[in-house]
Amino acid sequence: MSLSLILGAVYVLCAAIVAMLPIRRQYWPAGIMLIAAPLLLGFIGYQHGWIWFALGMFAFLSMFRNPLRYLWRVARGERPELPE
Repeated sequence: MSLSLILGAVYVLCAAIVAMLPIRRQYWPAGIMLIAAPLLLGFIGYQHGWIWFALGMFAFLSMFRNPLRYLWRVARGERPELPE
């Protein structure tokens, strides 16, 4: 198994652990994972082809849809409320 796939499997396990945290404690770990995911997917795509990159990006966008919506609203100048 290639290094990129091993790192991808570790990423998935870390994402499952972060998902079990209370919502207030998810912000920093999820933010770090939000930044790391495209880099990891680029590495996987480099080693295994663009189709795996595309499938991974689809899964990434599905998993992080709410944080990405929040960042989109902040970038547009809105002030979205955070959950308690």
